[in-house]
Amino acid sequence: MIKISSQPRLLSLLRLSARGLFSGSVVSPCRLKRCALFVGALAILLSGFACRERQSDATNPSPPEVKTIENKGSDTLVNLALAWAEEYMRKRPDVRISVTGGGSGTGITALMNGTAHIANASREMKEEEIRAARANGIEPREIVVARDAIAIVVNPSNPVRSLTMQQISDIYTGKITNWREL
Repeated sequence: MIKISSQPRLLSLLRLSARGLFSGSVVSPCRLKRCALFVGALAILLSGFACRERQSDATNPSPPEVKTIENKGSDTLVNLALAWAEEYMRKRPDVRISVTGGGSGTGITALMNGTAHIANASREMKEEEIRAARANGIEPREIVVARDAIAIVVNPSNPVRSLTMQQISDIYTGKITNWREL
């Protein structure tokens, strides 16, 4: 998930990106999934930032001001966010995007206190985090760009062949501490 405080914009870049990714005659399901993730995440990354080019008037021919977007948060998303940022900056040289990890909590805290424009998070914001953001004049908007896939793997000699979601939860919360309890 990526949490952003935003205003909508920039669909033309997404259309260009999608055309570039679908330019082959055959698209494998894996490539299609990667493209969907790329386009969806790029939409989220860019939707909140109406980085308009500065209009130069005849009396002031100065170069356009470089705008900076701060993106912080989930280490799971940092590589994707870097790829999206690089592509966006390639198309918009007047924008710089700084991407750093540190964890979902770090990104959400930075969004709440106004030091980040985008918070990458692999969890939902807590109610107290939403209240804190609003108290600082920030209206967080959650946009899901991907889902984490989690695989539970055990040693082949383990007699357990399947687990319910409740059993997995009980293992990770410490209610179940021995395989014989399953």
